[in-house]
Amino acid sequence: MRILPVLGVLSLSAAVLVAPAPAFANKALGPTATGYGGAVSTVDPTATAVGLDVLRRGGNAVDAAVAAAATLGVTEPFSAGIGGGGFFVYYDARKRSVQTIDGRETGPATMKETHFIDPADGQPYEFAEARVSGLSVGAPGTLATWETAARKWGTRSLSSLLQPAAKVADRGFPVDATFRQQIADNAAAFGQFDSTKALYLPGGQPPAVGSTQRNPDLADTYRLIARKGTDVLYRGAVARDIVRTVQKPPVSANPVGTWAYPIRPGTLTLSDLARYQVRRPEPTKSKFRNLTVYGMNTPSSGGVAVSEALNILETAGLSKADVTKALHYYLEASALSFADRNRYVGAYTPQSVVKRLVSDGWAQQRACQIDPARALTKPVPPGNLNDSGCTPAKVGGPTEQGQSTTNLTVADRWGNIVEYTFTIEQTGGNAMVVPGRGFLLNNELTDFNFTNTQAPAADPNLPGPGKRPRSSMSPTIVLKDGQPFLALGSPGGATIITTVLQILLNRVVLGQSLPEAMAAPRASQRNTAGIQAEPAFRTTYGPALIARGHTFGPDVPELGAATAIEFTRNGGFIASAEPARRGSGAAGVVHPR
Repeated sequence: MRILPVLGVLSLSAAVLVAPAPAFANKALGPTATGYGGAVSTVDPTATAVGLDVLRRGGNAVDAAVAAAATLGVTEPFSAGIGGGGFFVYYDARKRSVQTIDGRETGPATMKETHFIDPADGQPYEFAEARVSGLSVGAPGTLATWETAARKWGTRSLSSLLQPAAKVADRGFPVDATFRQQIADNAAAFGQFDSTKALYLPGGQPPAVGSTQRNPDLADTYRLIARKGTDVLYRGAVARDIVRTVQKPPVSANPVGTWAYPIRPGTLTLSDLARYQVRRPEPTKSKFRNLTVYGMNTPSSGGVAVSEALNILETAGLSKADVTKALHYYLEASALSFADRNRYVGAYTPQSVVKRLVSDGWAQQRACQIDPARALTKPVPPGNLNDSGCTPAKVGGPTEQGQSTTNLTVADRWGNIVEYTFTIEQTGGNAMVVPGRGFLLNNELTDFNFTNTQAPAADPNLPGPGKRPRSSMSPTIVLKDGQPFLALGSPGGATIITTVLQILLNRVVLGQSLPEAMAAPRASQRNTAGIQAEPAFRTTYGPALIARGHTFGPDVPELGAATAIEFTRNGGFIASAEPARRGSGAAGVVHPR
């Protein structure tokens, strides 16, 4: 677990690593907190502490969420930051309505379906080659998201909300094992760029655990934005630096380690940045038992897939009395919803199709495929939109694998809620720190399919000019009898969908408490031959599921790193973060019980 920032001497260099920081005086934040007055849950105690401070000073949930998100851009820079994008879901307690902001990155105006095809041989680039390049960078939407949320729903200026994060960047924070490992895993990629080496590979090595990581360049960037406004990133000096980095990557003459691929320039332009705008789509909405589930609309596939799977689960009459049956249906519903997601969901999916996919009628049509006693052979075909019966369509293609992201959940004393998932895509983004600015660029455009995965049908997630790639981010807000019940989300690439779905299954169907539902071992079935599972899941539930015909692939150490808040009677909160995954998270309330 990362500890709170400590005071340190400011540095003029990109990053300075000093002796281990002294112990902090503040009380550490744990994975669960109960109480009143507002609540914050993030993957990092520094960000959670910043959000709680905003709430204590009278700010609302949006204010606290933006301040915490800006802090995560400092302390979780390999997962999120102003070089990326995300999806912001907001519950307005006064209006009793859910609204969203789509801050997903956009491709260049010149982007074509062949964007990731090597002209030399007509074959798609290897993923690593595409990722660590200018080709993978989309116009970032995170800063525009913060500005829009603060202006529309907040009570504090964006300028003031950036100040705590700037102080954290200046003072520094202690390097923990997770932070160091993320750098070590990216050392070869980071080592190719002077700006990234200077910040994250001092002396050619990842920083030592316990040393203090500072980022004065990012502090200066935040303060520049605070003074001059967000236009500095979309039309001004920072925009010019982003475009220069994309078009002429800052490749080192003395790299650390070797890289197997040429580092290709991208085509993002100043015009692409200047044209960037957030979208305000209606949330997805579905019913599950006595709950109303709100999620993120396209270009995210999360709201569609979670709602469809929940609707399928509702047809099965599940209860906590039969855990094996519940998990069997969870895995089958996940596979079916992923088949439909891969076939039909992209940036330009018509809303008529979205509404069909999240409808009870579609769930009945898909649930008829499930055998209560025997697992389906994977991959399963997608459903047939032109047929109301049980006849499937053609088999779809593969889904994306899990990548890195971060998530936060905030609620205030007035009942407003923010569920926000944001990212730079891969752990470490495209590996390029913008020189002099202190933040990594995204590789979001690799979320597009490089070639048609749905042939002979059209693929909804091929690259296109100004297009937003499909995402799996699933920020979710759940109402019970019209009142807030639960808000949750997670990182994890395509496994985000199954993580959110499984937590809901654990809490609502299996009757676990929220902390139990968060800590329970996870499995992810994304319409592949083998289930991806944590070791504890396979050990506990594998034999019974294998007996029903399920197949497991290789185990993975962990799936997701969720945050959540449950709303109790009389305005109380249960704030919950991971007790162990990703080094554990941090939850806090304004007035602990």
